[in-house]
Amino acid sequence: MILSLFAVTGCNSADGNTAAPGEEPPPASAAPSITSIPSKLPDAPTAPPTPVDPKNVKCEYRKDDTGVPSKFVGMPPAKPMKAALAAKNMTLKTNQGDIVIELVPESTPCTVNSFYFLAKKNYFDNTLCHRLTTADSNGLDLLQCGDPQAKGDGKNKTDGTGGPGYLFPDENLGPQYTRGVVFMAQGGDAANSNGSQFAISYSDEAAQLPAAYTPFGVVTKGIEIVDKIAAGGVIKNEDDILSEDGGSNAPKMRVEIKDVIVK
Repeated sequence: MILSLFAVTGCNSADGNTAAPGEEPPPASAAPSITSIPSKLPDAPTAPPTPVDPKNVKCEYRKDDTGVPSKFVGMPPAKPMKAALAAKNMTLKTNQGDIVIELVPESTPCTVNSFYFLAKKNYFDNTLCHRLTTADSNGLDLLQCGDPQAKGDGKNKTDGTGGPGYLFPDENLGPQYTRGVVFMAQGGDAANSNGSQFAISYSDEAAQLPAAYTPFGVVTKGIEIVDKIAAGGVIKNEDDILSEDGGSNAPKMRVEIKDVIVK
């Protein structure tokens, strides 16, 4: 199961890459028009969050029985942790610099709870961002990370399939995926199958994606790092848009997450 989410020329499936070539594109009414890259980042994910009463939230984490590679460090609590609900930012400390993401736990409490839990378990430490898509390679501008088993070399056939050993439902599917928005990666045909993979949109190209991926934050610092990574180019992997079993276009510039801090 590959977590896909994007390829306007096609996007792949379940744990990672989104539609495949030959598939019918979504009807025009379902795809917002592509706009130019904004000169500044949005202040927050585009639609106002739906307030959540923390006392009534119960997250539905379930065992991932799909057989994909996993790094299991336990299951997050069904009741979101107070520290997770109070978290303001998630910082990706990478070998290329820090990327700071403003979180919206008030509208994505279970997603933020999962990241808080995994970060505390050092789940993301020394993992690689395995997938880089560009408008030329896949029709979308995205950097994808969060596969704990990924090699990030454009050659590994299972890149894009790894996860934490559990899955959970979508949240807050209203906003579009404009520049700076960070959202969960899952196959276009695998709703409510979020794990640990996520994507950073570095242009407005992804605004044409259907509202099928949980947007849980926006980059407030370090988007220029993603731009630099994108400018470094892509290692092509034909399986990226042709296979549902793994394999992805990788950034030529190695991107290693040294630590993830949620607070």
